Amino acid sequence: MYENTFPNKRFRYTLEFLKKHVPTNESILDLGVENPFSKIMTKEGYQVENTKGEDLDLDFSSILNSNAKVATAFEIFEHLLAPLNALSKIKADTLVASVPLRLWFSPAYRSKNDPWDRHYHEFEDWQFDWLLEKSGWEIQDSKKWAHPVKKIGLRPILRLFTPRYYIVYAVRKKSS
Repeated sequence: MYENTFPNKRFRYTLEFLKKHVPTNESILDLGVENPFSKIMTKEGYQVENTKGEDLDLDFSSILNSNAKVATAFEIFEHLLAPLNALSKIKADTLVASVPLRLWFSPAYRSKNDPWDRHYHEFEDWQFDWLLEKSGWEIQDSKKWAHPVKKIGLRPILRLFTPRYYIVYAVRKKSS
């Protein structure tokens, strides 16, 4: 996935946000297979387990079998057809998740070679907030940032100041 590029800025901002809200002694279920960022989390002292590559729209076994206190999902929910289901099944009380924001000047991302590397959703912030609320989460903090590219043109100029990523820290709502 990161053959020629490595998202250093996104990883740096994500790690700063995670460290702000989650102590390194917490156990983490990271939705998605082991990846460069889950390795960074481990290197930083977090105890990380990943899901096994199952289709998280249909198979919740890794989520249901985890006793981790924190769930993370970095750039995962845009790939699911029904992220509400996976979000509702998480047993952890804390969630740190990020999604790409919909860019009005660009179509949704789609790899023609890898059927797992496609975005079914690219969210607006309010849509992701609503999804979290409907699945039992209460947002405590959030952050957005732009993702400039080193190219010339109208879209690269718009990417300089248009937020591309949205990250949230949320806690499980208390049952009434």
